[in-house]
Amino acid sequence: MFEKAASQVTVRASETSPVLVVTVGARACAIPLHHVAETMRPLPIEPVAGTPGFVRGVSVIRGAPTPVVDLRALLENVPNSVTYGRFVTMKLGERRVAIGVDGVVGLRNLDSAQLGELPPILRDVAADLIEAIGTRDAQLLVVLRAARIVPDEVWTTLAAAEATR
Repeated sequence: MFEKAASQVTVRASETSPVLVVTVGARACAIPLHHVAETMRPLPIEPVAGTPGFVRGVSVIRGAPTPVVDLRALLENVPNSVTYGRFVTMKLGERRVAIGVDGVVGLRNLDSAQLGELPPILRDVAADLIEAIGTRDAQLLVVLRAARIVPDEVWTTLAAAEATR
């Protein structure tokens, strides 16, 4: 009987997901590839009043005003960086956002076996921003929940600022 039950159990193979790995400070972060539009050199940024500290301002990318988020400031609650190594432009539905990062490591297939649930102490704090935590080459890897990087209030503030121009 045990043999029959054991033979009916299917072992789920680990799944892989393509991600773009970026660095901010000493941290490596993974952005699901289906959210990434492109990477580019940083463009000029115009500050916008009334946005959270991690929103650096707006940059004109491909002819459209695009909010720029400082990923390090968002993750570490520190002041915005003065410079970035790269922008990563992300697709969030109909919207676009540029993420300021130190560098782009490259594309990787992230094995679900490398990921774990958020520790209980981080669930309430980071649940909106961090999808999972794992490791890559023995380095901590934070997998971002891309759709939640820019809160709805920021989009409202940016739309109001654009309407006054």
